[in-house]
Amino acid sequence: MRIQVSIDFTLVERTQLRVVAEMPITAGIKNPFGVVHAGAMLWFADVAATALVLGPGNPTEDMKGFPLAISLNANFLANQPDGALKAISTFVKKGKIVSVVRTVVLGAEDRLVAEVTTSHVLSK
Repeated sequence: MRIQVSIDFTLVERTQLRVVAEMPITAGIKNPFGVVHAGAMLWFADVAATALVLGPGNPTEDMKGFPLAISLNANFLANQPDGALKAISTFVKKGKIVSVVRTVVLGAEDRLVAEVTTSHVLSK
């Protein structure tokens, strides 16, 4: 069986110190219980964190300096079946080689859905 899905998201704010992204909840990212799959939520948080570490540029294939995730820690605290999720990424430590980012994922009424900490190393 082949299932093809896509995940849609929008960067709504992107500064040197913070990234805010939004992701609508669609059928393709739900688990069998009808709420957002943990993997989709983790992917969303990682993309927001990566955008923060990347800075103002846009990634290109095989670029040098792309922030590769080397560690991810996630706590999933809630979920929801519809609407949208918002990710807010901020630096814990902005380093020359390794950066650590905290991303909170919020649901309806700014309810905390997940808290994700990622570490990124710049590719060579």
